[in-house]
Amino acid sequence: MSNPISQKSLKKLAKLSIHTGLGLEKGQDLIISAPIEALPLVRLVTKEAYKAGAGLVSCFYGDDQMSLLRYKYANDASFDKAPDWLFEGMARAFDNNAARLAIIGDNPMLLAKQDPQKISRVNKAMSKAGTPVRERITAFNVNWNIIAYPSKDWAKLVFPKESEKKAVKKLAKAIFAASRADQKDPIKAWVEHNKILANKSRWLNEQNFASLHFTAKGTDLIVGLADGHEWAGGAAKAKNGITCNANIPSEEVFTTPHAKKVDGYVSSTKPLSHAGTLIDDIKVTFKNGKIIEASASKGEEVLLKLLDTDEGARRIGEVALVPHSSPISKSGILFYNTLFDENASCHIALGQCYSKCFIDGDKISKEEVEAQGGNTSAIHVDWMIGSGEMDIDGITQSGERVPVFRQGEWA
Repeated sequence: MSNPISQKSLKKLAKLSIHTGLGLEKGQDLIISAPIEALPLVRLVTKEAYKAGAGLVSCFYGDDQMSLLRYKYANDASFDKAPDWLFEGMARAFDNNAARLAIIGDNPMLLAKQDPQKISRVNKAMSKAGTPVRERITAFNVNWNIIAYPSKDWAKLVFPKESEKKAVKKLAKAIFAASRADQKDPIKAWVEHNKILANKSRWLNEQNFASLHFTAKGTDLIVGLADGHEWAGGAAKAKNGITCNANIPSEEVFTTPHAKKVDGYVSSTKPLSHAGTLIDDIKVTFKNGKIIEASASKGEEVLLKLLDTDEGARRIGEVALVPHSSPISKSGILFYNTLFDENASCHIALGQCYSKCFIDGDKISKEEVEAQGGNTSAIHVDWMIGSGEMDIDGITQSGERVPVFRQGEWA
């Protein structure tokens, strides 16, 4: 049976990840996590990493069937456990300048039929245990990157009417197109794309808005921006001095909102796939930065448990702008995966902020981040709020309004 995944594009994606996504430096170690089905991509990435002079490449594999076996056979106490030893080891590696690559491709609906209470307990335990790693990633201590591999179950969810082989072929093609890995020179294509994102970030930073006002059907939301916030998008320099593109694909420019200055109501425009479950038709109301009402037509129990993770889970740590005409949006494909769907739509993120999205973010302390309005939480979950109907006004420090988006596009 012929392979439905273009090996030429897969090799380009691996090379793109090492050289543009990570900017891996000679002698630098690399830690990879990936679904076991993504082994072909892991091997290609490993080859490119060693060709680039990597010190040691290590990969931790996940398996959907092993995850399901836990829910079927594990004793009750198991659902409050997480491999803290693994996260502590990864944090130690990052402190020694290891780079981080996450290859995604898990079945977004893997846990759809499992007990929401158990899912919530697992998520909470993983969030707590993962704090040492999350703190280093959100502080941008090291260069990191996320890319995707077209697994069979994911492909069938995205293209349910197709045969498995054709679904995988179509999802692979969509991933390569969104990642620009199907182009003649993907690395050059990202150089040009990064210039566009940098120009948008530069303009927003020149405006230095106090807040953004989002309006659309089901949304009337004012998002205050953190004191000394800074917009970012595309390539950025980590604290270890290495320039990387953390997300491939990426169409967003983003910054840190003020955790206590968000007011109004907002509705999701795409489903959120979180921890193997689907949360759809989210509606929340904010007051003084905190979600005081929340509902969803599907997955509401998982959403409410997520919001109760900790004090910061009901506040937002990121606001991102993406035009409705972005390539991923224009594809018309609902990926059921945040890495892709967030790049088809403006979005906000519940939980932890990125400390790099502050002026002098590479020098700012955790205490200063909090004092300037940055949120702290054990979670960081993006969900989509943008559409072709959305208008966004920037409100200046003196209270004047400046059009930023009109009907989903840059004004």
